[in-house]
Amino acid sequence: MTAEDIRKAYLEFFAARDHVVIPRAKLIPEGDPTTLFTGSGMQPMIPYLLGEPHPAGKRIADSQTCLRAQDIDEVGNNRHTTFFEMLGNWSLGDYFKDEQIPWMFEFLTEVVGLDPAKLYITCFIGAPEYDIAKDTRTAELWQSLFKKVRIDAKIADIGSATDGYKRGLRDDERILYYDGSKNWWSRGGDPERTLVGDPCGPDSEMFYDFGTPHDAEFGEHCHPNCDCGRFMEIGNNVFMAYKKVADSKFEPLAKPNVDHGSGLERITAAAIDNPDIFQISLMRPIIDELERLSSKNYDSNATAMRVIADHLRAAVFLAVDGVKPSNKEQGYVMRRLIRRAVRFAFELGIEQNFLPEIVPVIADIYADDFPEVAAARDDVIATLVKEEKAFRQTLRKGLKEFERLIKGESSSASAVSAESQLDVARLSKDGERVSEESCDDRHDERRDINVAMEARLTGKEIFTLYDTYGFPLELSVEEAFKQGVDLSENWRAEFDDQMAEQRERSHTATKGTFKGGLGGHTLQHKKYHTATHLLQSALRKIFGDQLRQHGSNITEERLRFDFNLDRKMTPEEIAEAEDLVNGWIADDLPVSFCEYPTDQALEMGAIGPFGERYGDTVKVYQMGEGDRIVSLEICGGPHVDRTGVLAELPTSHPGLDPGSKKMKFKITKEEATAAGIRRVKAILE
Repeated sequence: MTAEDIRKAYLEFFAARDHVVIPRAKLIPEGDPTTLFTGSGMQPMIPYLLGEPHPAGKRIADSQTCLRAQDIDEVGNNRHTTFFEMLGNWSLGDYFKDEQIPWMFEFLTEVVGLDPAKLYITCFIGAPEYDIAKDTRTAELWQSLFKKVRIDAKIADIGSATDGYKRGLRDDERILYYDGSKNWWSRGGDPERTLVGDPCGPDSEMFYDFGTPHDAEFGEHCHPNCDCGRFMEIGNNVFMAYKKVADSKFEPLAKPNVDHGSGLERITAAAIDNPDIFQISLMRPIIDELERLSSKNYDSNATAMRVIADHLRAAVFLAVDGVKPSNKEQGYVMRRLIRRAVRFAFELGIEQNFLPEIVPVIADIYADDFPEVAAARDDVIATLVKEEKAFRQTLRKGLKEFERLIKGESSSASAVSAESQLDVARLSKDGERVSEESCDDRHDERRDINVAMEARLTGKEIFTLYDTYGFPLELSVEEAFKQGVDLSENWRAEFDDQMAEQRERSHTATKGTFKGGLGGHTLQHKKYHTATHLLQSALRKIFGDQLRQHGSNITEERLRFDFNLDRKMTPEEIAEAEDLVNGWIADDLPVSFCEYPTDQALEMGAIGPFGERYGDTVKVYQMGEGDRIVSLEICGGPHVDRTGVLAELPTSHPGLDPGSKKMKFKITKEEATAAGIRRVKAILE
């Protein structure tokens, strides 16, 4: 079966079992403060797994596109990608293990046609210290299903992955128990790190055995959780059966949930019994085009072609979801993906612009199953092609920078320092200058020092090439080797230190990113979120209904709102916006929400930052009532209950008695962020 066949069959399989098939969520998450991207199939479902009713009901299925940018440097082997699809189905307080496990066995073996003799299963070994029992029911269900196809599936205890490498597998063992580091799900991690108040539970993972030889580099013995590549995880059933009610204390949920996710690319690789996921139908057309453009074959150039195929798939879907290459957040990752793809194309000898040939291939692969890809096809091609052209100019500058670095021109400060020391050496102890002959000797010595500086690259300089000019680490090392340039003794540690600092900066940058740019759920966050809606209404009243949100960010200290306007706001317009918002706050208007079919919400006049790209059902927040509705927006929430709350002094405000004064909405800054885009920052004070 092709990947397209499997995706369709999966959704039809669960639709026939009373599941509502919902559209994929965008790669840019609305409700997760921990990441820039939708990184798993269950991520958009977290609010519903935590108890919020899903508008589509209790049985849900979908195929969710995902992106994990932290895996970018691992791409190149036969199974790692940054972009992938997760097939998912959920029971929200409805069915449980007795239905889910037989369904998955049926789908994998009868629909997809996988050989059951190549399937291995992992289950949760239990945590007696938390009074959580071993998940024997899951193991027994799997064992009975294998028995029906005449496979004697023995059950064994493994423990941790480390234990697995020491113990390995024994004859006929097929269902293995692992500890909480492998087979327990919660937002925090294993049982100890599960957050108090959160639902959680054991999971059961499904692995396909490709039968490839074990690589002892990863451990003495192979087992399903080994990283050598013989076993590939193709799916996971999470059985959310508990709630952590206090430290070290868990209680059963009255209505447990099922959260299932299967990797489409990995199931397809299993279906063709080939551990190289780049040979599946979603990837092979891209590889074929790269072979044509480069006149080189895949087998001899697999790493470069895999990187290009993966990175450009990710970039295409980012563009479909409205991301533009930039130097910030999602746009920065998109830019890096494109630039790495272009750089690896150089390794294939493709020095001309090649995205006009590759991007249409990717768009056409997905166009039939994702209408939004077909609709955005021309814009996506234009966006990526423009970035490629710009980067090829940057790349030339990067090569010049490399040459400059290895010639020592970046070490001018050190050279000056060395020269100053030599000048001091020219003076005798009593301050008299040494002879001209000695000066000549010192000149030769200074020249030798500068030459020694032309001949070595540090890890910090390599990181500059990597971060600023898009040079992969291996490129700098390779170029240095070609040109006979030494690397500093601790270059790798220096590079890793720079990389760690960058990751910390990226992590810090994501703080304050939540629904609609919301940084959390405190009262202050809710107040600023509500104020953002009022600000948009005020700006639309001033500038017209063509004004649209182009981004927002909300913290406990302020709000930030981006919108389309081709000029600077005048002081009078800023004052008018402040007056409108403060007037609506003073009116203490009610704030409420209802869920509507998306078409109905848009017909009602509800506005939202994503235009037409929503699911079948949306939340619409209304401020005001009757014939005086000042704001009607599609939004995930949360907000305060009445606009008057925005005027109330925070109880934590230092030195002031709550209620002693009223807060006012004030615009503190208005500036440009891009051509035709303005940014407003505002506070309540």
